[in-house]
Amino acid sequence: MIGYAMFGTNDVSKSSVFYDKFLTLLNIIKVEIDNDYIGYANKASPKEIIFYLTKPYNQEKASFGNGTMLAFKAKSNQVVDECHSIALRNGALNEGSPGLRAGYGNVYYSYFRDLDKNKICIYADEN
Repeated sequence: MIGYAMFGTNDVSKSSVFYDKFLTLLNIIKVEIDNDYIGYANKASPKEIIFYLTKPYNQEKASFGNGTMLAFKAKSNQVVDECHSIALRNGALNEGSPGLRAGYGNVYYSYFRDLDKNKICIYADEN
């Protein structure tokens, strides 16, 4: 079982503003703030941090991993659309507009890269 996920960032403040714009639509809230990191949790379990944005511990520049992605599950296709739109309006790079993908059933996906080029998927399975 996964305890939490973490993305490195070169600017904690800018990344926090970026993620705050759409994570609230997924019932994920900011619960811990520090100069070096931000912790997010599910609104229903605010003491259980599931996602961190952090400056790298080794003090090197943060970079994204090729083939690395974090996926957030949304309640509906509409929320997927809204998150994708909000992310793009706030500096994300489009990696795949919202929609169904051939070979993946009725799951609705969208993909984008955050301000540090980390790949994000927002998806909904309305079945």
